[in-house]
Amino acid sequence: MLKLIIFDCDGVMFDSKFANRQYYNQLLAHFNRPEMTADEIEHVHIHNVMDSTRHIFRSYPDQNMNAVDAYRKALDYTPFLSHMRIEPDLVEFLETTRPRYQLAISTNRTNTMLPILEIFQLQVYFTKVMTAENARRPKPAPDALLEILEHCQCHTDEAIYIGDSIIDREHTASCGMRLIGFRNPDLPAEYHVNTFMEILELPPFLDRP
Repeated sequence: MLKLIIFDCDGVMFDSKFANRQYYNQLLAHFNRPEMTADEIEHVHIHNVMDSTRHIFRSYPDQNMNAVDAYRKALDYTPFLSHMRIEPDLVEFLETTRPRYQLAISTNRTNTMLPILEIFQLQVYFTKVMTAENARRPKPAPDALLEILEHCQCHTDEAIYIGDSIIDREHTASCGMRLIGFRNPDLPAEYHVNTFMEILELPPFLDRP
């Protein structure tokens, strides 16, 4: 029986692609580099900030990456949050599911995840929030999911993950967890949806006593 729902952040809870594009282009502009390509935008959308930064600067061997990391750590992400768009039915879904299930997050965001939850007043819904900063290893390694399972005292088959990328598929496959593909019909997943409220009609959510 399903007891635990785990959420990805970017591309699932929020449309954050424009915010991410603005953020990483600011990093590049500070060092007089051109804006990201379309492929780089897709890469940073699903990878953690450390991997993303290395990726977008990979073509500049003369760049001092210590300087890039120092600027990145000092750059306040708050102004970019205004570009994030919460999924229209996310709060309704959280309100509906919280009485019946434990809710958690596993994301490759780092120190921006908790401020996002506070700004959008979502922190009350989640019993555990794992990021690339507090997980022993970031996605797609299973560490964050395993820590959530332990914290919530659940087995893998009692949990389900909502994600939108191949990183999320690798993340769940690494520990045998089911995946709901969010707004990505080409993603290998046990289930596919386009909205949160559709999830309530999936078989695992109908299996209630």
